[in-house]
Amino acid sequence: MRLPRWTTYPALAMILGMIVIAVPTRRDAGLDRTVTAPDHPRVVVIGIDGMDPEILQETIQLFPDRMRNFAKLAAEQGIHSLGTSNPPQSPVAWSNFITGRNPGGHGIYDFIHRDLTTRMALPSTTKSTEAHELSLWSDWQLPLFGGDTLSNRTGDTFWGLLAKAGIPADVWRIPANFPVEESLGLSFSGMMTPALDSAYGKFTFYTTNPPTDSRISEHKIQSVTVRNGVISNARVDGPPNAFKELDEKTHEPPAVTVPLKIFVDEANDAAAVELDGRVVVLRPGEWSEFVPATFSSLPMSLADVTGIVRFYLRSVTPEFEMYASPVNIDPSAPAAPVSEPADASAELAAPAPEGIGPYYTQGMAEDVGALKAEVLTPPEFMDQAQLVHDESTRMLDYALDHYVEKQAGGLLFFYFSSVDLCCHMMWRHSDEQHPHHDKVFAAQDSSKWSQRPGSTWKDTVHDLYMRMDPVIGRIHERLDSDTTLILMSDHGFAPYRRKFSLNTWLLENGYLVLKDGAAKELPETDPAHREVYLNSVDWSKTRAYGMGFQGLYLNLAGRELDDPHTPENETGIVQSGAEADALLAELKTKLEAIVDPKDGGRVVLRCDLAKSIYTGERVADAPDIVVGYNADYGNSDEASVGRIPDQVLSDNLGGTFNGSHLMAPEVVQGILMSNRPVRPGAHGLEDLTVDLLERYGVKPGPGMNGHPVIQ
Repeated sequence: MRLPRWTTYPALAMILGMIVIAVPTRRDAGLDRTVTAPDHPRVVVIGIDGMDPEILQETIQLFPDRMRNFAKLAAEQGIHSLGTSNPPQSPVAWSNFITGRNPGGHGIYDFIHRDLTTRMALPSTTKSTEAHELSLWSDWQLPLFGGDTLSNRTGDTFWGLLAKAGIPADVWRIPANFPVEESLGLSFSGMMTPALDSAYGKFTFYTTNPPTDSRISEHKIQSVTVRNGVISNARVDGPPNAFKELDEKTHEPPAVTVPLKIFVDEANDAAAVELDGRVVVLRPGEWSEFVPATFSSLPMSLADVTGIVRFYLRSVTPEFEMYASPVNIDPSAPAAPVSEPADASAELAAPAPEGIGPYYTQGMAEDVGALKAEVLTPPEFMDQAQLVHDESTRMLDYALDHYVEKQAGGLLFFYFSSVDLCCHMMWRHSDEQHPHHDKVFAAQDSSKWSQRPGSTWKDTVHDLYMRMDPVIGRIHERLDSDTTLILMSDHGFAPYRRKFSLNTWLLENGYLVLKDGAAKELPETDPAHREVYLNSVDWSKTRAYGMGFQGLYLNLAGRELDDPHTPENETGIVQSGAEADALLAELKTKLEAIVDPKDGGRVVLRCDLAKSIYTGERVADAPDIVVGYNADYGNSDEASVGRIPDQVLSDNLGGTFNGSHLMAPEVVQGILMSNRPVRPGAHGLEDLTVDLLERYGVKPGPGMNGHPVIQ
């Protein structure tokens, strides 16, 4: 992540006498903040990412005493399926809901897009302007302009349309809302908000015994030494230093660091962690509160930014082991705005009772990466996820206080993340058929986390739903009978037991060709193993490639470009028109016919051609085929970022997602519940957007083709 220089380096700009053109926020652009009436209808929408209608119904039936609030709402108006996006990925689905448009209109097609020149991965929800620097002495450089982060989404937001009509709306942490879109109320960024240290955030593991064979990349491990009870060779890595030239190996500027000193008290089995003048004392198994730290890119505090980090102490002896979260943007002094108005994040982060204290601003706060790397154990991960859930609950109380006190009414949207991310990582413990299911662990007591006597880790998915029931209860307590309540999710969930690697299938079927002399990837157990990516592909012979979790692209002439930095000609070779159409039909037929030799399962449920399912001005940016996997299957993590693994199909083992929704839409429908009757028929995310607008008499925007949902 490259932070906008106009927010990060104003002091330097002033000192050097540079002329800096302020990038206007949408408020600077002139949003009229006049509320048109004091008595707008009150509508509260609770978005529960990943909640599945079948699992919800099952949990109500199995645990009625702990699902009373969901059961009451279900008895009144039922549990309905809500059609998800195609593909059913969170940034895509939430963008459908935000804009009321399909991906062809808003332009978000996956978690991962691709670079037309290199064919390698790009973020989907944001784009950066070209950065310009002036080289100085040694390895120093002067950032001049560019490098700003912009939204990649096209189309009006529903709260933006409401604001233009004078309707207030508070929008809390809806995904794909970074940079933050202003509302006539409060707006906070959510999923896809970067950490301060990187786009998705990098945890750090401090240990006196670093693993020699680990999933943890070396930049996330710090080998530390205890001398006379003190660890003095540790540090916290913050944002990239934009004043330093790129490192030749990483192609990134070095990180700005802050020294970390740890006092180890073996006699009392404790440690005191000192960061930037602040000290927290931890015993094994304890989490710290957030600790702020100032990262200085230049001497004399000319370019300071503040981040926050929290620590978890696993052990003091016989080995010292401590986890540190990614460095989050400090909501009290954000290096890039995480709310609109910009000072709303600081008000929220104020100490209780005025606010809730420092909070995760990182878009995916539940640290799935640390569990994947086995730095956190499953129980430790669930404890960390519980911190996020508890924080969200406090934030909801704050949001409801603000909303109920307003005299103008209007809309409140609030988002919960933990069901989705915890189901991704913990599904296998509830699924006896999953190849990575551990019967011994699944039978172990989980009541410390679940707060439900007798629970085991096999119950995790159900317990995640039960943890949401009190949230629904507290919402009911705060709202009057005139308020419309809507519960919705962006998609449901299904098992992910077998990995399919699309690029490997394309290679083995002749659609993707490696360069002369480039060897196929060997099994990871082979001593000669090395990873093979799309940069090893001969683009003069390749007709198709995969990028993203569900995207398949043709190597299309006139669209896929030559990279001027390489000696080869990488221009696309497939001609538009009849040749491309025939190739797409051939790929669709073959992919839909794939049968898993292990059990005869159908791997791909359907392949959709972009030109057949999308409409709007951004259709040209879409994958040519959206691969809709069947339940149990998904594109491997490796293939999703342009790697070409050795196997087409393999058991889903290791620390990756083991429950998923990156499948065909009909496999993972979302939920829709309300305290008002739901109209008969099938409804999708875009319909709910139009419904919200029409409740306030606001005409749907261009490209919105939905229909009313709630009576």
